[in-house]
Amino acid sequence: MNFTTLIEQGEGGWYIASVPDIPGCHTQGKTIAQVLERIKEAIEVCLEGDQEEITPLKFIGVQQVEVRV
Repeated sequence: MNFTTLIEQGEGGWYIASVPDIPGCHTQGKTIAQVLERIKEAIEVCLEGDQEEITPLKFIGVQQVEVRV
């Protein structure tokens, strides 16, 4: 199965990866390679523990949207 994974850089330079199709499935790592390895492990754990079937959504794209408050 293929899952879209979002990777962001947080405080202290750590990379944070999350999987929108699987609520609560996220991890972090010091490098992109490390966070990718860890998110694969996290996906496997989340799929093993989840009782309902997960069907990944079709990835369309990512946009940054500016909002003035």
